[in-house]
Amino acid sequence: MSRSEVPPVGDLGGFNYLRYMKQLIECVPNFSEGRDENIIRQITDAIQRVDGIKLLNVDPGRDTNRTVVTFAGEPEQVIEAAFQGAKMAAQLIDMSKHKGEHPRFGAIDVCPLVPIANISMEGTVVYARRLAQRIGEELGISVYCYEFAASTEDRQSLANCRAGEYEGLKEKLVRPEWKPDFGPAMLNEKSGAVAVGARNFLIAYNVNLNTTSVRRANSIAFDVREAGRVVREGDQVTGKIVNNENGEPLRIPGSLRKVRAIGWFIEQYGVAQISMNLTDITVTSMHQAFDEVVEKARERGIRVTGSELIGVIPLQAMLDAGKYFLRKQQRSVGIPDDEILKIAIKSLGLDELAPFDPKKRIIEYLIEDDQNKLADLSLSGFSNETLSESPAPGGGSVSAYVGALGAALGTMVANLSAHKRGWDDRWDEFSGWAEKGKIAHDRLLKLVDEDTSAFNAIMDAFSLPKNTDQEKKKRSATIQDATKRAMEVPFEVMQTAFQSLEVIGAMAETGNPNSVSDAGVGALCARTAVYGAYLNIRINAGGLADKAFTEDILKKAASLLQKTLTKEAEILKLVESKI
Repeated sequence: MSRSEVPPVGDLGGFNYLRYMKQLIECVPNFSEGRDENIIRQITDAIQRVDGIKLLNVDPGRDTNRTVVTFAGEPEQVIEAAFQGAKMAAQLIDMSKHKGEHPRFGAIDVCPLVPIANISMEGTVVYARRLAQRIGEELGISVYCYEFAASTEDRQSLANCRAGEYEGLKEKLVRPEWKPDFGPAMLNEKSGAVAVGARNFLIAYNVNLNTTSVRRANSIAFDVREAGRVVREGDQVTGKIVNNENGEPLRIPGSLRKVRAIGWFIEQYGVAQISMNLTDITVTSMHQAFDEVVEKARERGIRVTGSELIGVIPLQAMLDAGKYFLRKQQRSVGIPDDEILKIAIKSLGLDELAPFDPKKRIIEYLIEDDQNKLADLSLSGFSNETLSESPAPGGGSVSAYVGALGAALGTMVANLSAHKRGWDDRWDEFSGWAEKGKIAHDRLLKLVDEDTSAFNAIMDAFSLPKNTDQEKKKRSATIQDATKRAMEVPFEVMQTAFQSLEVIGAMAETGNPNSVSDAGVGALCARTAVYGAYLNIRINAGGLADKAFTEDILKKAASLLQKTLTKEAEILKLVESKI
């Protein structure tokens, strides 16, 4: 079987497993105040008061008189925090008195939303425009939507939206073509205007060279950056610049789109670097930029020794880098995230100049819930927690955990097959299966905690007060919602564990024959997970008033159980025939 014949990664038999995965977006508002620490603190305090928000960075600039704030969380929380920050800035910053070197036209000058995990750009745009509308209507500030949230092509560019800055805003607002997307078409003298947008993640990234020459570093930067270099007559360093018919310099474009770059010397480290802004990592990724600089440096007799990430990065960007280098080595990518990250860090040399701790540099890890998770317990810790007097974790969490073990076994067989001696030409095929199995494994591990959370939500709902009719109504509705969730979670366990049987079955049939018994044990685990989760659904069904929902989920669950038992029997028959 070729890689193209492996079912798509993340295909869970028609089940949208992303539905229940946490959506994360980042917000990077720029406020027109970089000198008054008291004002800056009041703005960031307003942002942090919103539950679920993680403040990642506050970067004030005295000369620019501007502070860049970075925070992240789930979409609803992020746009609430952004609004509260904007509201505080509107109260404290007076643009009629503002001076600074950076282009600006408002107290909340620019406010981009950036999709990080489990949300599309289209979904992020919806939140950006909701935020823009609220700022316009509730704060009385003119709002322009830019980049992916722009209403017209002219407004995609932030520079276009901000052209003329605060001083030219009064005249600009009355021009029909520059009527704000939201808010008044007249100058708010105190707050100015704001640009709210949605954009892809921007990475500040430096590549280290074994040279001290800024000129040579710049030559490499000109090779790779999108703007390239200007054309000169004769000598390409000192020659006269060649202009086009419009009098503008002719340019030779660089090899990387959405990349800005320059060469400089870092005295602290004693080396030259290529300093890059990757303005859209969906177009040019960090690992693509790194490899291109490696090649252009090699052509000039220079060697890349490592690289440096400035700020934070989404988990997926690091995983993509690790998988890229694993594939170059013809190794399976269906391995734990920690191992993939190690490959990325070492391959990019991110730890050359200073230690690189993923827990402090990856956004998702920075905003993780600090509460102890069942899935993070040791084997004995989880077992001991289960045998305690507490009713949770119970059968639902154990079912999810057993399912994760089954998916792990199927994935293990795929990984062993990917580097089996004599099967070198099949590594990509087995890597595809391993990646698919890992997705099921990772989701099932998360469902261990989600099942216990769903149970606890029911218990919390029953503890709500019921003294008044309104309280009784609220309590009843909360119990019903929690009970539905307590059925949906095990149903997802059923579907995810069933999907893992596809990987397990393929490995029993085509995987390393020395590990066929492991595939058999994996099938037994998957069957246990599906059956256990089915029992969990049934016991919760009795407490639900929505009979249509109950009938539908029980019917689907019963059908899925029968399919699982049939598939398990097929796999075990195959395993028995090979032992």
